[in-house]
Amino acid sequence: MQNANSADNAAPERRRRAGFAFAFCILHFAFFGCASNPPRRAESSTGALAQLGTDILAATHLPGVSRASWGIVVYSLDRNERLFELNQRSLFVPASVAKLVSVATAAEAVGWNYQFETSFRVTGPIVDGTVQGDLIVVGSGDPSTGGRGGNSLSDIVAALVAAGIRRIEGRVIGDDDAVEEPRPQLAWAWDDLGYSTGALFGALNLAENRTVVTVAPGPGDGSPTTLRPGGLASPPLINRTVTGPVGSPLLLWPEQRPGEPFLTIAGSIPAGAQPATIGIAAGNPTVWFARNLLAQLIESGIAVTGGARDIDEADPPPDRTNAALILTNRSPTLAEIARPLLKESINLYGEALLRLNVEKGAFPTNDAALAGLRTRLRSWGLSDDSYQLVDGSGLSRRDAISPDALLVVLRRMYDPAGTSPFMTALPIAGADGSLEARMKGTAAEGNVRAKTGTMSNIRSLAGYVTTRNGERLAFVIMVNNLEGTGAEAHGAIDAIAVRLAMFSR
Repeated sequence: MQNANSADNAAPERRRRAGFAFAFCILHFAFFGCASNPPRRAESSTGALAQLGTDILAATHLPGVSRASWGIVVYSLDRNERLFELNQRSLFVPASVAKLVSVATAAEAVGWNYQFETSFRVTGPIVDGTVQGDLIVVGSGDPSTGGRGGNSLSDIVAALVAAGIRRIEGRVIGDDDAVEEPRPQLAWAWDDLGYSTGALFGALNLAENRTVVTVAPGPGDGSPTTLRPGGLASPPLINRTVTGPVGSPLLLWPEQRPGEPFLTIAGSIPAGAQPATIGIAAGNPTVWFARNLLAQLIESGIAVTGGARDIDEADPPPDRTNAALILTNRSPTLAEIARPLLKESINLYGEALLRLNVEKGAFPTNDAALAGLRTRLRSWGLSDDSYQLVDGSGLSRRDAISPDALLVVLRRMYDPAGTSPFMTALPIAGADGSLEARMKGTAAEGNVRAKTGTMSNIRSLAGYVTTRNGERLAFVIMVNNLEGTGAEAHGAIDAIAVRLAMFSR
């Protein structure tokens, strides 16, 4: 399975720390020893740069990454000078580092104060609190409702109650026609689609289009298991899990098999084990939103006589022409959405922001968004052959970009004060987001601000660091086709980032 979410959940914390310590000590033994506060060396700027290059190259030959393809560029923002480069013009699969491009281009396209709007309309009059018709929810692609940093669905329902609605003599209909129909993007792996990181993006999205399912074992080896969906609504599920022998490994996973309308939960859970919960994608985003809205309306005391429908499946179709607006929900600003997007590497948010690149008047398809993105990147001086991006999240292995192209983005978005929405949204080493557990106790802790990228056999890190003598750098580190573990790759990458934080001249 590949995963563009940057948190390397497969590697235990002790392996991450051990891998980093190993890489760090090997890299610095000859130059500094393995001291926590290495002494300052008096040497020329030329000598310092030569030693920096030697140390970076040493990290690329550490165990687990010596056979990998590396792309690196280090640039002094203060001196307008390249300090190191390796395969800087070659194309690499970026994983979630691609989100830097989505955020940067979206911010230029619509501005940091942009807000998505979701409107609620009724197809009939409201008489004594009763809607005599359907309630239509019209989405524009807000990825944040019910998610990290977004407005909650319960607050929206409370606003409907406050508007005096007590009953709906009709259906709850999700209108997703303002955006291309939800679908996997180009070259997304089918085995990613069942996971929450592979959730589809649409005009209507709720709780990041993810939910959970709990699997409980049967009484003995080979006995049936029990599935318990979480939340108020769930995609249709098929249970193909089994109860394993006592003490056997716990191994559960979701599968959105090609051509099947339901989600398969497969694997094994040992007899006698506690129930296990796994995160899954919610399926059709429009249906997911409409069903949850229906459930929360009923829970809040608003009776609904009809069911929940995707507008494409509503028979008869609702009369949208004369539907009256009763409520508009505005998302947090783009600046506020960018923070969880980059810190937590939320794929769905990346896909939503990519769509903001669509040129005015064009229908917001993925292809139209990519066309707008290319136009914007050309205006930044990037040639079309310096990247091949096909989605906004980095989940596709068809994505490719050069370290130099990412450096252009970093230079354009750089804020010397460090207070811009882009800079403050980046994970901080040893402090938060996908870098929370990395580079602790080093010169990079609280210093490196960078986006991570994680996919099987791929690791990336791109962002900013301040050196020991206060020089501000931008850097891009990309590793493809690594032969070892993710912990080993993180150790090598982190050793380079720490070396940059310790650099002086």
